[in-house]
Amino acid sequence: MDPLGDLLDGVRARTAAFCRSVLDPPWALRIVDEAPLGLATPLRGHAWVIPDDGEPTFVGTGDVAVVQGPEPYTVASSVDVPPTVFVHPGNRLVTTDGTDITAATRLAAGTSALGLGTHGATVIASGAYQVSSFVSGRLLATLPAVVRVPREQVQSPIMDLLHAEMDRDEPGQQVVLDRLLDLALIATLRAWFARPAGDPPGWYRAHGDPCVGQALRIMHEEPHRQWTVAGLAAATGVSRAAFARRFTDLVGQPPMTYLTHWRLDLAAESLRTTDATIATIARRVGYANAFALTVAFKRVRGATPQQFRAGLAAA
Repeated sequence: MDPLGDLLDGVRARTAAFCRSVLDPPWALRIVDEAPLGLATPLRGHAWVIPDDGEPTFVGTGDVAVVQGPEPYTVASSVDVPPTVFVHPGNRLVTTDGTDITAATRLAAGTSALGLGTHGATVIASGAYQVSSFVSGRLLATLPAVVRVPREQVQSPIMDLLHAEMDRDEPGQQVVLDRLLDLALIATLRAWFARPAGDPPGWYRAHGDPCVGQALRIMHEEPHRQWTVAGLAAATGVSRAAFARRFTDLVGQPPMTYLTHWRLDLAAESLRTTDATIATIARRVGYANAFALTVAFKRVRGATPQQFRAGLAAA
């Protein structure tokens, strides 16, 4: 898998994450669902995404916005409209006076469509994502608080499929919508990184390089191998000096520094999701034994693997 694929692999739409909202202007929703990542696209009309700390972002019909949480933010028809409805986890709607209006606004039983407007109102498709991986955190760290990609730059039929699926009422629809939401996120971020005015992270730019891109792929596929700069250079068919210089220039880190951080991200993920011993995890990610992993883990993350796992358990 390529680096972008690895980093996106831990981002998944959760069950009932998808929602279609029908809204009469003026409207404003306060998003307090604590999701690490949100996606919204107006299917009709427009919206403003307004972070608490940052400039408002206009999102037109067909544009896609990706918003980083879990801090609250506002989505509104205009920047000067105060929120009247708070969106809680599970698309639960509560008014400013504390009244839960979720059931009253649901357009049909068993769906995630919410109606706060008429047939000619703004229609917004949105979704919340859980980021279930420390590896994926590296991707989010490269993004601004709000990513907006114009419709014409998302060169994918996914948004059309998403729109068409919402007009159906068939078994398994929620699963289909969640999967389409995953694909919409991938298409949006790929378009964001690839845009001419973009400033993607070094590892993304380097993916297209015949030498460094190949090195990144084999690091991601085989982190357990005892790689050296010379070994990576040989695997990509260039001299050691030329490889080290080109990798550092494109990625922004020396090869072994990048590999160390990748291995430790994988180790952190294994500590979170498995009961494997430190020694087993160490071998999986390229360290000779538990001691070697512990030394590297503490140097970079400030805690031993045991302390890190204990902290997760306590949380």
